[in-house]
Amino acid sequence: MEEENKISEDYCVDDILDEEDLEESFPSGELFEHFRFVADKGQSLLRIDKFLCARIVGASRNRIQHAADAGFILVNDVPVKSNYRVKPLDVVTIVMDRPRREIEIIPQDIPLDVVYEDDELMVVNKAAGMVVHPGHGNYEGTLVNAIAYHLKDVPGFDTKDPRLGLVHRIDKNTSGLLVIAKTEHAKTFLSAQFFHKTTKREYNALVWGNIKDDKGRIEGNIGRSINDRLQMVVFPNGEHGKPAVTHYEVIERLGYVTFVRCILETGRTHQIRVHMKYIGHTLFNDERYGGDQILKGTTFSKYKQFVQNCFDVCPRQALHAKTLGFIHPRTGDEMMFDSPLPDDMVQLIDRWETYISNRTI
Repeated sequence: MEEENKISEDYCVDDILDEEDLEESFPSGELFEHFRFVADKGQSLLRIDKFLCARIVGASRNRIQHAADAGFILVNDVPVKSNYRVKPLDVVTIVMDRPRREIEIIPQDIPLDVVYEDDELMVVNKAAGMVVHPGHGNYEGTLVNAIAYHLKDVPGFDTKDPRLGLVHRIDKNTSGLLVIAKTEHAKTFLSAQFFHKTTKREYNALVWGNIKDDKGRIEGNIGRSINDRLQMVVFPNGEHGKPAVTHYEVIERLGYVTFVRCILETGRTHQIRVHMKYIGHTLFNDERYGGDQILKGTTFSKYKQFVQNCFDVCPRQALHAKTLGFIHPRTGDEMMFDSPLPDDMVQLIDRWETYISNRTI
């Protein structure tokens, strides 16, 4: 097997870091072919993960299975599961939503809002609009570039590692708390907590509609949409996707929208955004899932203008990673951090509070 057939270090990093949200750094919707194999005429039936592991140097079955779960492995242009059995003359391709490229991490002096830092880790409060990890169209100016600069003088810290100290991630347009590991031990220890779902993560969100119950539990497998590979959807029958559970609690009812607290029991790509849409309460101004349209309210022009003004005040999905809790990898102490609601969401809530108290439109 030739050297160019090796999977690069950033391959499937989105699936390895399959936490609350997949980084939205692939806006075009275009898929790029990374590998293509044609099965021989005499090919015996063989699971596709075994088929690919034998042909791509350095690829593990686990990584291949992650790629299949994400919808990035196609047979004859159709996404397949990892247990698909390759037949003679099948055309097997691996696609990604970015061009094939080795990512070079360039340390950049970008201001970071560091909430806490010690020798093992740091907690940062990411602003909305900042991409977490370099990807197609966003190779500079990301949180990882900022971290690489911030930690460039830390002994033993490899600033060329495309994953750096990331153990979870949130969307470009989601604000809030992230923990960054500064040592291999810390990264392993913290990653295990996310894997075993022992971390504490609470989000605040503004959603369309007046939620019926004051609190509730949303359960439904989440996987990549067959029709739009940049969207995630709920598969209620459990045949596709990964199990996901979100708990919600109403903080404030504001007429045609509701301010809610969401607590993650699992961490899946776009979990809160997808689960809330699934129960009929799409996040306010969530362009990817249709929340940037008026989904509730009146047809009066004054109301339409009011909502447009709200979109302008908070020009992104109204979602904030407010609380983060975990066990410290060295001391064993429980660490809890809380991030205040960012200004754009504060203004957004204020506007809806004013509207509901003087509703004439």
